[in-house]
Amino acid sequence: MSLPPPLSPEQRQAALDKAAEARRMRAAVKEQLKTGDLTLQELLERGACDEALAKLKVRTLLESMPGVGKVKARRLMEELDISESRRVRGLGRHQRQGLLEHFEKAR
Repeated sequence: MSLPPPLSPEQRQAALDKAAEARRMRAAVKEQLKTGDLTLQELLERGACDEALAKLKVRTLLESMPGVGKVKARRLMEELDISESRRVRGLGRHQRQGLLEHFEKAR
């Protein structure tokens, strides 16, 4: 397996800055979910066109929802046949619909 091409210090710093910004954005979105300022539907729609949100793990997203902890998130993912490592971008149509229906009922 070949190594990736070496980066110049400027390219490396730019990549580090981009990654840090994506982490900050994901943290802000998770906080908005927790406080109810953002709905799951809105997050999924934004995740379709936003690269940083598309890479958010579903498990982390669920754990950010009010009233959902690690155990409930894991059970829901098993129930909807969502892999532990699945990210928002990788959700199928039925998985998205199942999540939305579950949280619609929970209201």
